Order: sequence, then C-alpha cells, then structure tokens
Amino acid sequence: MKLYNHLSAKENYLTIDKSQDCRITLSFYKYVFIGNPLIFRNYLYVKLNNLGVLGRIFVANEGINAQLSCPEKNLNLFKSEIEKITFLNGIRLNFAIEHHNKSFLKLKVKIRNKIVADGITDKLFNPSLTGKHLNAIDFNKITSNKDTVIVDMRNHYESEIGKFKGAITPNVDTFRQSLPLVEKKLSKLKKSKTFVMYCTGGIRCEKASAYLKFKGFSNVYQLQGGIIEYTRQVRKLGIENKFIGKNFVFDDRRSEEISTDIISKCHQCGGPCDTHTNCLNEACHLLFIQCDKCAEKFAGCCSHKCAKISSMPVTKQKLLRRGKHNSNKIFKKGRSKHLLKNKYD
Repeated sequence: MKLYNHLSAKENYLTIDKSQDCRITLSFYKYVFIGNPLIFRNYLYVKLNNLGVLGRIFVANEGINAQLSCPEKNLNLFKSEIEKITFLNGIRLNFAIEHHNKSFLKLKVKIRNKIVADGITDKLFNPSLTGKHLNAIDFNKITSNKDTVIVDMRNHYESEIGKFKGAITPNVDTFRQSLPLVEKKLSKLKKSKTFVMYCTGGIRCEKASAYLKFKGFSNVYQLQGGIIEYTRQVRKLGIENKFIGKNFVFDDRRSEEISTDIISKCHQCGGPCDTHTNCLNEACHLLFIQCDKCAEKFAGCCSHKCAKISSMPVTKQKLLRRGKHNSNKIFKKGRSKHLLKNKYD
C-alpha cells in the first residue's frame, strides 16, 4: 500500500468539485510521548486516507499537531477512529469558524523532531506543566484587570491582521524567536503581573505558558482552544468579543473574519487592507497583504518585475527557475525590502 498521495493537488481539487460533498475544516493537537512516530504516522495515514481526509499532520516524540479537512458525511467515522487512539480519546477538536471545501488539497502526515519548533534545548523543560486554561468568559474577565498582560504568541504577519485589544505582539517571523524575546521583555514583571497567552488554536500558547512557568513566572494562564474556540464561545454565548480583525489560518483560506475591523494596510499602497496573498511568480511566492487595486496593478504579484515573469509562458518560467531556490525573502511574510520598494513605483 502506498502511504502517500496518489493524486496531485489539482486532481483533488477537481475531485472535490465533482463530488459536491461539504467538507469540515478542523484542527487538534496533543502533547504526549509517542514512542515510535513512524508506525503511528503510517497508521494515521491509512485510516484518514480511507475516509477522504485531507490536510497536514506533524507527528513527533512530543505529540501530534493536525490541521484537516474532512468530508462532512464521514465526520462521525473520523471521530470514531480518533477516539480509538487511547491518548486522543476525548481530544478537543477545534472546528473552523468559516469552512471551505478546498482548505486543503492533499493529505500530508510528516514526522518532525517537534510538533512546534521552539528552539528549547534544556532537557528539564516539561511542556505538560502549562498555565491554567481559560474559557472565553474567564478570559474576558481576567483581561479586564489592569495587572494582566496579554501576550500574542503568533508571528508578526498573523497579529498584523488581527489581535486581542491591548495585546503585546512580538515582532517575530517564527515561534522559536518569540519565546526568548517574550521572556526577556517581561522578566521584570514575572512576580507582579498576571500573564495570559494566546495563539490560533492553543498549541503554541500551551508550550509558551509552560516555558514562562519554567522560567519562574508566577501567574500564567492560556486561552483554551485559542482564538478559534474563543470566537465559537463568544458567538454561542453572546458575550463581548475582544478580538479585533481577522484570525490568520495556515491553509488556503488564509484567514477567518472575527470582527469587521481592518487593522492592517496593503503592503504596496498603504491603504486599509487585510487580505493575504502569495505572489503569483512561483519563483518568488512571497506572502503579503494586497488590496484589489494593487492586485490589478501588479497582476497579483509583489512587483512589476515578478508580474513580467509571471506573464511569461510556463515553460519559460520553469527554465528561469531551474537550479534555483526561492530566496529567504519568502519567509519575511511581507517585510521584504524587495516588496517595500513597490510603494514608490
């Protein structure tokens, strides 16, 4: 049996269109010791592939991190399969606020050293010794206290389009950069303030809250289920929503609207905008924020140079890319100097 995708993303795209089945986007994670990640990885692939599940799963000795798209008709079967795994029995599933049939187009189950790259090397660190979990009601209550510090554990391109009111938003490209930065910035307050961590679905703030406790911070809390679960509870209970803007997501949707506020700007003209896109020049593929007018002006690209390349025949584009790799600017997520020059075109 082949334990990898038989169909390309394009073929799966057409298959989804043809079936017309509704799909549910969801995620879950669990910090738990997995003795043989390879065996577990292969088991998961077989079970989920049989159910038509698509998405991305990371498996490591420290646990599992999954973002998935499941046919709605197979959702109960999916839950049943997950519950057969002892350490996932009763796991909380984070269902997307906005579903999209094509949020994922392949099933990728990969083995990693860690399910969240954190840069932590101290063997005494235990990610299971986390801060206290807060539901939406308790989060709103505790963050109303003037002695509470709200910390966003996401990357800058995520918090740029949406965040909780009054939150500290580290100017970082990766999670591993944020941990030492946050600790250093807040170290003088570790005994006198209350700290509340949050992220998209809970996995990063769970490790971050454990890290702060490991570093001697006294009163540490985390938002249970992250922004996704918070929004679900806010809408269900009809309570105040303290999140402004959009929640960035790591699939083809790119974001979910939590409030109608637009807190970010187009990276090309500086006008109000919170729509992320990838440069259509495959040799660039930079992630950045682009308004409709600039999308038309630059033909969906980050520069006139990329637009010119993107307009070439595909065969010629492939020849230009041959033997080359995307430059590191792709990881700058809209902070590339190359992109900022466009403001003066």
